[in-house]
Amino acid sequence: MSASSMSASSKLTIDLISDVVCPWCYIGKRLLEQAIALKPEIPVEVRFRPYFLNPWVPREGMSREDYLIAKFGSVERYNANNNRVVDAAAAVGLSYNRDQIKRQPNTLDCHRLILWAGAAGKAAVMKQRLMEIYFSEGGDLSQSEVLVRAAADCGMDGDRIRALLASQQDVDEVEREAQSAKEAGIDGVPCFIIGGMIALSGAQPPEYLAAAIERASAEQAKRVAAE
Repeated sequence: MSASSMSASSKLTIDLISDVVCPWCYIGKRLLEQAIALKPEIPVEVRFRPYFLNPWVPREGMSREDYLIAKFGSVERYNANNNRVVDAAAAVGLSYNRDQIKRQPNTLDCHRLILWAGAAGKAAVMKQRLMEIYFSEGGDLSQSEVLVRAAADCGMDGDRIRALLASQQDVDEVEREAQSAKEAGIDGVPCFIIGGMIALSGAQPPEYLAAAIERASAEQAKRVAAE
């Protein structure tokens, strides 16, 4: 099979391991989208994989102030070191209104929602909507009704999502997948695994990601041709 016929019939997988409340993941998702746009000739499939940045946050969430004190020592220390992240978000057209964030959620239910959205081909829009609610609108992602509205915003059935959230559906699967990422040695997100061959960590420039996509695509084409 030639490289051209391979690329037409087989998409390059990109696994994006990230968390909804990670600001560099918020930025990294946008940078990946820009990278993909730089290589329109390479068909890709982005798969969103769960990661718990703060697994110690209780299921019901906690106050943002208490969280920042526990993790960074003080709100002031966090804000002093966080300006470059706010600026990096703005540089790619994203709004990070950190002063509006009043609650720090546990993201298990967010990852369940992204999983369910994926079955309808809506994982990317669901992930984006949850991040916008958290970073831009200061919404409380530990509230099930906030998640239900987010799902409805993405064209999903709100009543069905409400019932699923009240159940234990896919709790074990999400926890198991997040744990497997940790066991694989991933201790920083976002992490991009391109074609199962190239692993990149951090919010990388789109040109760098695009070059990795091109390399992985060429390698995949060689492997298919050799079969």
